[in-house]
Parts: sequence; C-alpha cells; structure tokens
Amino acid sequence: MKTQKQRAALVSVGSNTTLVLAKVVVGVLSGSVSVLSEAIHSANDLLAALIAWWSVRYSDRPPDEDHPYGHGKIESISGAFEAGLIILAAVWIVVEAVRKLITRQDVDHLGLCAAVMLVSGIVNIIVSRYLYRVAKKTDSLALSADAAHLSADVYTSFGVAAGLTFVWWTGWHILDPIVAILVALFILRIGWNLVRDAGSHLLDERLPQKEIDEISRILNAENRIDSWHELRTRKAGSQRHIDVHIAVRTSMTFLEAHNVADDLEKQIASGLHPAHVVIHVDPAGETGPSQ
Repeated sequence: MKTQKQRAALVSVGSNTTLVLAKVVVGVLSGSVSVLSEAIHSANDLLAALIAWWSVRYSDRPPDEDHPYGHGKIESISGAFEAGLIILAAVWIVVEAVRKLITRQDVDHLGLCAAVMLVSGIVNIIVSRYLYRVAKKTDSLALSADAAHLSADVYTSFGVAAGLTFVWWTGWHILDPIVAILVALFILRIGWNLVRDAGSHLLDERLPQKEIDEISRILNAENRIDSWHELRTRKAGSQRHIDVHIAVRTSMTFLEAHNVADDLEKQIASGLHPAHVVIHVDPAGETGPSQ
C-alpha cells in the first residue's frame, strides 16, 4: 500500500505533468520567454516531484544489514539534487531572457498566456499547501523541498501573468524578458535555501535548539542520575539519532542502571518521534563535564 508521503508525491507528479504540457504549448505558440521560463520551471518541478516520489518510497524502508541507520538520508540527497536543478533552470532562464532582450521579439496570444499562468498559480497553491501539510505531518525533507518548488511557481506564475497583462495593455514587449529575469532571481533564492537545508542534514548538523532543549529537560528531570554529558544529535530524513552519556551512582546495580537508561531512551524517543536514542551508562565520578 502507498504511504501518505507517496500519495502526496504522486499528486505533485500529476499536476506538474499537466502544467508543463500546457506551458510548453502556449510558450512555443506565443514566443514568450517568460512563459517558456515558467515551462522550464515547471519541468524542473516535475523532475523534482519524480525525485521526491522515488526518495520517499525508499527513505521509509526499515534499517537492514547494509544500512543499520536506515535510509533517511536519501531524502537529503534528493533535496540537494533538486536544489541543483533549480539553480540550473534559473541560469537557463537568464540566458534566454538576455537573448530576447537583444533580439526584441514580440509576444503573441498575450491573453492566452496570462490565463495559463493564472490557472497554473491556482493549481500550485492547492497542491503546494497539500504537500506542506503532509511534509509537516511526516517530517519529510523531500516533500518539503517539492512543496517549496511549487510555492515558488505560485509567485512566479502570478508574476508572469501580471507582466504579460501589462504588456497586453501597454504594448511594451520588453517587459516579457525582464519579468523572466525576475523569475530567475526568485528561483535562485529558493534553490539556495534548499541547498542550505539539505547540506545541514548531509553534514550531520545537530538538531534544532528547541529539540536540544527538550532532550535537556528530560535528562535534567531524571533524579536517578548524577549528571549527563557528551550529547550528540543528527538527523537522517525524518529520523533523529541521539546518543548521550549518563552518570549513575556506583551503588546502583547493573539492572537498575539499565532500567534508568531504558526509561530515558523511551521518554526522549517519544518526545522527538521518530527518534533512535542510545544512552551510555558511566559510573559517577568517572565522566566528562556534566551538563
């Protein structure tokens, strides 16, 4: 059975396929570089949606012998690849817009172009909000990246529609490539944000401070331990990985110490679900600096 993440990714694939075809046909028919830039943007989104669909299928697989920590980083790799595609698309748009500025070609079928852009923006509002809801619920970086693509498409589609409408009213066809360049700059910003997010996961950046504070709260509330130290955290896909050392009294039996560690692992895993927690037990007086 398809998971909720997979269903959301397939919805994105379907909507992007339809929008790409519509924009390509209208862009070629009209000769509008801003519409063609949006077609390239949507084609980029389609490829990103396909990558997201593939990554969420595999990232949810349980750990196996070759991947004892699971497959969550597939989503991080997917997000980084999508960011690269966004940046390449933005560069292509700028090149085409500059060429159009030099040749000064007019745009035909302006009303049809603007209408297609408006429909594209409305469709992407609906789909991106759906993807964001599922991404937040499932903590999926791949779906979040896909939703970011479509959110960018919302703004750029409406921007292109407004620009083409202004060209229609004024006859200033030079606005078409100028709008395309503005679209490209917006896309570059989205791409950079995705590079930053995916890079933090791939480089094993620690969890956000809010989650670190929650771990600290749970550990500090446990009166059966003397102290704790060497907290390390990272994230792979939606899975959090946490390990920490606790110091217990030397009078505590092995079973008692094990039960304390087990209780803390369950509390932290429950508070930061999904999380894999490992707690090392040290005798008090033989540990590093306490927290």
